[in-house]
Amino acid sequence: MSGGIATAVGSWPGTDPREAANTVLGELAELTHLPELPGRGLGADMIGRVSALLVDMRFDTSTRGYRLAARPGAVSRRARDLLRADLDALEEAWETSGSVGTGRVVKVQATGPLTLAAEVELPGGHRALTDSGALRDLSESLAEGLAQHVAEVGKRLGARVVLQLDEPSLTDVLNGSLRGVSVLNTVRAMPGPEALAVLDGVIEAQSAPVLVHSCAEPPALAFLRRSAAAAVGFDVATIGTRDLDSIGETLDAGKRLVLGLVPTTDPATRTAAQATRSTAAPTPVTWREIAEPGVRLIDRLGFPRTALAESVLVAPACGLAGAPLSWARRALSLANETARAFAEDPESLTFS
Repeated sequence: MSGGIATAVGSWPGTDPREAANTVLGELAELTHLPELPGRGLGADMIGRVSALLVDMRFDTSTRGYRLAARPGAVSRRARDLLRADLDALEEAWETSGSVGTGRVVKVQATGPLTLAAEVELPGGHRALTDSGALRDLSESLAEGLAQHVAEVGKRLGARVVLQLDEPSLTDVLNGSLRGVSVLNTVRAMPGPEALAVLDGVIEAQSAPVLVHSCAEPPALAFLRRSAAAAVGFDVATIGTRDLDSIGETLDAGKRLVLGLVPTTDPATRTAAQATRSTAAPTPVTWREIAEPGVRLIDRLGFPRTALAESVLVAPACGLAGAPLSWARRALSLANETARAFAEDPESLTFS
């Protein structure tokens, strides 16, 4: 992964995998991705989708979400059918666009092992995270399944593949803020070294570069800096002064940053007072507004602006499944324009 390019986090609005594949392939020239369409429901959401990737483990539904099942059932079959449809759609779009043999890179996404174990239940209702044996089995199954998935995508497309692990529950896992099966039952905070061993076990089992993304607030950046990930992604709006050292150390360690700079919904451009005084249409957000927080972050860290071109990728803040399709497309356009500005002449960027 090089800097100065645009990508997306993964989820996309709608339910049509062919439309989604054609759109992201057309918009994201340098790091496109396999779209996720959680709007299709059971088995298409972030957690349910993993049931299609695990080796010798499957999910069933519970009153709160998903739980480990003794044998394949309807959830697993649906998840596999949906993932297969997504891969078929991307392969068709890849061939139609003439991308075969061009060296283009594609990103695939999956829930990371810590978030997965935090969200999937054991048959008794407890989170898998609370059972060391279940956590080990789940993470090993995930690691093996992801390696197979990456290999299949690379073979089908004739492309290089980047793997993204999504860890939105990581901060809760480390802080011990996950609820148990009852008010009186709590989930212990997982020690950093223990959590790192789980995450790195999955990362190190892969042949592809791994990006770990978290849209948690705040993201566990100090933890992710120590991981084996090649890149770390987060929503820039969630960080504060407390995170600057970790971000700087991440860059110093040679990792890439995937900065979530583009809002997941169309931002309001007028205050309530302005709206009251004027009937004019809101001014559309521009790439310069999107770029400013990223440029100021690099400046504040004391890195040369060339880091924007070499070590920073631009993305929406999180998934776009909840956005109108018009804004999702606009978000990718803004990410492209911002990444282009970072790559071409970052030193010339000024803001009033």
